Amino acid sequence: MNFTLAPVDPARDAVLLHSWVTDPHARFWDMQEASVADVEREYTAIHESQTHHAFLGYNDDGGVGVRAAAFLMERYLPDNDPVGATYPVQQGDVGMHLLVPRTEVPVSGFTTAVITFILEHLFSDPDVQRVVVEPDVRNTKVHALNARVGFEPSSTIELPGKQALLSFCTRNQFLSTFQEVSP
Repeated sequence: MNFTLAPVDPARDAVLLHSWVTDPHARFWDMQEASVADVEREYTAIHESQTHHAFLGYNDDGGVGVRAAAFLMERYLPDNDPVGATYPVQQGDVGMHLLVPRTEVPVSGFTTAVITFILEHLFSDPDVQRVVVEPDVRNTKVHALNARVGFEPSSTIELPGKQALLSFCTRNQFLSTFQEVSP
């Protein structure tokens, strides 16, 4: 699979993102009742932020010249986010949110390939030493996915609108896990 990232353009991408975040599959994003305007406002605020960035991930394997939006990734600095108040933020920490929308035809291993690509991307920045995630405690599918690529749960924390499982993945944890699952 061949993935690329491009910054979210709130005006252009609001309808697509709205279809993703309001789908029951994305219930843990807590945007089920959001309008297209709400989604555009949310991603405009992220777009204007100096510490939080949103990217659409594209799967470029659809054929010659075919580029399909396949996932949403947000990168943020934990010390400028509510999660930063729940643990001692370290230099080199970066937060990450991931949404892989429901597809008509699921592809085996796709979501693992996406999160592997994202971690490779994040760790390609030499300043990033650890990736921080805080998914809803009820989102057991993402907990299993995170464990597959090296995340270790730290604690259950309270965040606005959810109880979350704070988890961390260092560069070395990712690399060792990735080597274990690679042929």
